[in-house]
Amino acid sequence: MGRIVQKFGGSSVADAESIKRVARRIARTRAEGHDVIIVISAMGDTTDELMDLALQVSPRPKSRELDMLLTTGERQSAALLAMALSDLGVDAVSYTGSQAGVITTPTHGNARIIDITPGRVIRALEEGNVAIVAGFQGVAQTTKDITTLGRGASDTTAVALAAALDADYCEIYSDVDGVYTADPRIVPSARHIDQIGYEDMMEMAASGAKILHLRCVEYARREGVPVHVRSSFTDRPGTWVKSQDEIDKDESMEEAIITGVAHDRGEAKITIAGVPDKIGEAARIFKAIAEHEINIDMIVQNVSRLSDVKTDISFTLPMTDGSRAIEALEAIKDEVGYDEVLYDDQIGKVSVVGVGMRSHPGVSATFFEALAGAEVNLQMISTSEIRISVIVGADDVDRAVRAAHTAFGLDAEETAKVYAGTGR
Repeated sequence: MGRIVQKFGGSSVADAESIKRVARRIARTRAEGHDVIIVISAMGDTTDELMDLALQVSPRPKSRELDMLLTTGERQSAALLAMALSDLGVDAVSYTGSQAGVITTPTHGNARIIDITPGRVIRALEEGNVAIVAGFQGVAQTTKDITTLGRGASDTTAVALAAALDADYCEIYSDVDGVYTADPRIVPSARHIDQIGYEDMMEMAASGAKILHLRCVEYARREGVPVHVRSSFTDRPGTWVKSQDEIDKDESMEEAIITGVAHDRGEAKITIAGVPDKIGEAARIFKAIAEHEINIDMIVQNVSRLSDVKTDISFTLPMTDGSRAIEALEAIKDEVGYDEVLYDDQIGKVSVVGVGMRSHPGVSATFFEALAGAEVNLQMISTSEIRISVIVGADDVDRAVRAAHTAFGLDAEETAKVYAGTGR
């Protein structure tokens, strides 16, 4: 009938019984006459456990060998799922990312997909098999080394395969039945979203919503792949992620001012104090950061607390890149002539996102009043056309999310259900 890519996250295949349950779901889809391509994550917390093991062996493991290690988790779950499907009478064959033709850049730990050449996957489908592809991994075009695409990037593998195989749509299965207006683990009254545009979903993902990987949404938007976010623990409809034009055609959908509230605990803040207030100093600083392939999120520059002829520059970045950023800045201290570097990883980012805020004044006032009422202090503020983000203390994140969610009328009457997962 059609061609569907289904991706199952780690909580969906956490143990043997979970793998068997996923196999039964896949078998039903196959029985409906569809060509089925599966992208699978490592079981449960396997990736975290492998990382912990690596750090016990070496405090600074080489990135190439780390990729070799971490990709074994997905290969393990792919092979086990193929075995479970075989026992149900469904022919299936498992592939590593490289065997499936996922070609990437050579950057270990955060490679990007350059191309997909899915010849073996297509042959498997033509022979009547379910094709199972290990997510999160590929092979570098230049070095031929195994690479990983970054945490959560099995979503990206799935959407990229859906585009390459001209699939009807891509289903992303996790432990919640769709996208919610906030993380239901923090806001039990979070509301289920039936449809969301690529643009809103990109901002939600970039702001910390873990339900979909940012690059997955970027890829889906660029290639026009509809994405259905569902739970593998229920048959309830999930959330469709598609173009805003398609959503606008649905007259039953009323445009909300705010789509949701997202948060991110994985950022740190660096302040470079006492930077000489001269042309080109900021360029030197951020060039050094860029050369270490570190992504910067929010940036604020103020008159220095130390001198009126100097400035303080603060920025946020992924916490995992903090030590590399400090090293990069220390290497240019004499060149720039700043006074000191301050590092703070006890922060969190809270964002309100919504296409509707383009045409509705007062969103900022509502957001900041809600945070003030919850006694949350703001350290940094950043805005875009459809997003407002603030940096707050780590202990204030949950309170800030709940306050903003209520202030914008997003609370639902029924409690959202999380079916599994540790949130690790």
